[in-house]
Amino acid sequence: MSDLFRYETGSGRPLVFLHGGFLDHHMWDDQLPGFGEDHRVIAPDARGHGRSPNATGPFRHTDDVARLLRHLDTGPAILIGVSMGGATAVDTALEHPELVAALVVSGVGTSEPYFTDPWTTDTWTRWHTAMTAGDIDTSIQVFTEFAAGPHRGLDDIDGSVADRLRHMTRSTMSKHTADEPDWQTPVPDTWSRVADITVPVLAVNGAIDSPDHLGMAERLTTTVRDGRSTAIDGTAHYPNMEEPARFNAIVREFITTV
Repeated sequence: MSDLFRYETGSGRPLVFLHGGFLDHHMWDDQLPGFGEDHRVIAPDARGHGRSPNATGPFRHTDDVARLLRHLDTGPAILIGVSMGGATAVDTALEHPELVAALVVSGVGTSEPYFTDPWTTDTWTRWHTAMTAGDIDTSIQVFTEFAAGPHRGLDDIDGSVADRLRHMTRSTMSKHTADEPDWQTPVPDTWSRVADITVPVLAVNGAIDSPDHLGMAERLTTTVRDGRSTAIDGTAHYPNMEEPARFNAIVREFITTV
C-alpha cells in the first residue's frame, strides 16, 4: 500500500512524472493532461512534498516510487523527472530495474550530485543559510533563482512560471522545520553503477542551466549504454515549465522509439 498522494489520468502505456525538490506534481501541469490523452499518467508528490506525508522514519524516494507502481500493478513504466525527480528515476532504474522501461531526465545526473561552479555553490549556500535560520521567505526567493540559472535574473523569466514555483515551494517548505530529522537514506555508489543501466535514457536539459547540472546530465548520458541528450534554448533548470510545447514534443518523439 502506498501513502503517497498522486495525480492519475488516462490509460495505456504508463508514464510516471517525478517532480523536482521542494516542488510537487503541479510542476507538470503543462504535461499531465495532454499525455493523459493516450497514456496512463501517474504523478506522485514525493514524501515530504506537496500533499504527501512527511517521513517518520528512514526512507528512499526510489522505494516509494517502486511501492506505488507495485500498488497500482503497473510497469515497466517510462519515468520522467526533473532535478530531484530525475535522480529518483535513475535510482529506480538501478534499484528496481524491472519497473523501468526508459528514462527522461533534466538537469541531473544521479542522486549523488556534486557542485563546483561558483554560481551554483553560492546559491546553495545562501539557500541553506536561510533554511537554517528558518527564514522561509528568503529560502523561497533564493531557491527560485535556480529557475533563472546563472545567466539571468528572476525578472527575466515568465512571471507566471516564477509564481507557480514560489507557490509550490512555499507549500512544501511550510511542512518542515529546520530541526527535524533528515530521514532520507542515500542510494549508494550510483555513479559507479550507472553503466549498468540498459534502458534508453534521454536528457532534456535547459540550455542555460548551471554548468554543474548540465555536466552531470552529460556524464549520465555518456555513461549509460543507451544515452542521448538535447537542450532547449532559453531555458534553465525547469525547461518543461518554461517551454512546455517544445519539451512535450521532444518527449513524445522519444517515447515513440522505446
